[in-house]
Amino acid sequence: MPVVSGSSEQNVANSLSKIMKMEYIKLEDRKFPDGEGYVRVPGEEIDKIRSEPVILVSNTYPDSNILKTILLLKAIGDVRKGDLSNLKGEEPQKLADVGKGIILAIPYYGYSRQDKRFSKGEVVSARVIANIMSNYCDGMVILDLHEKKVMDGLDFPIIFVSSMAEIADKLEKEVSPDFILSPDKGAISRATKVANLIGCEFSYLEKKRIDAHTIEHTPKDLDVSNKIVAIVDDMISTGGTICRASDALRRQGALEVHAACTHGLFTGGAISKLANHVDGVHSTDSLSNPRGLVSCAPALSRGVKQLLEMF
Repeated sequence: MPVVSGSSEQNVANSLSKIMKMEYIKLEDRKFPDGEGYVRVPGEEIDKIRSEPVILVSNTYPDSNILKTILLLKAIGDVRKGDLSNLKGEEPQKLADVGKGIILAIPYYGYSRQDKRFSKGEVVSARVIANIMSNYCDGMVILDLHEKKVMDGLDFPIIFVSSMAEIADKLEKEVSPDFILSPDKGAISRATKVANLIGCEFSYLEKKRIDAHTIEHTPKDLDVSNKIVAIVDDMISTGGTICRASDALRRQGALEVHAACTHGLFTGGAISKLANHVDGVHSTDSLSNPRGLVSCAPALSRGVKQLLEMF
């Protein structure tokens, strides 16, 4: 059974194939000089793509990866349907349809924070992308989606998985935190799971607006004096919230402050900024980044196995 990817997610796809004892196949993926994308299932791999269900590992971030994912799914779909017609006249040009069996495994679901309509006239982008992808695959596995409710009502198999178990293992072995903190109430479930797995205390940070430009973060009902604290969230983007929270924790006597997340976007020089405020940054490799030392493949494999049981 093949696990495939384009050029962007090779490491995750390769790791997933090893966990599931499957074969990894790299699909052709490049750009023309004008910037347009080009994808292709290599001719020598067509029989493998048709023989068993296929797992495509691909992100929907940045924007260019949305289109690339659609094109890769369509290329795989055409091969499985037996539509091999081509201008070069290479045979065979038509084969039997081998049926359903395309799973899309998404390490990082781009647009996941655009999951609500805050103002009239807006589009709920996260749902639009899911609707588009559902036309080209038979099921999706999504890692640590920001808000699962955005997918409610979709008549399409989606398995949600989490890397919090792997994050907990990393923190327990390398950090030994006394407390796990959620940066806000919205991330409580993820941080609670990490705390329970490690066997340490948990709380969340309360936001208090001091003035128009200042927000103070304080841990709820916890004494962090001389303690090691890990702030856990699904993603870190600019790192601003983590930095402010870390400063508040240090003022309250925290011995060390670490930041952990599944998705390390680290935009706008976030890693350099975080280095001045926290003692360590820990992320999965759902996105390529220098702190992505926790493999997200085990979590994806759990979801893929569930979907395969449906075929």
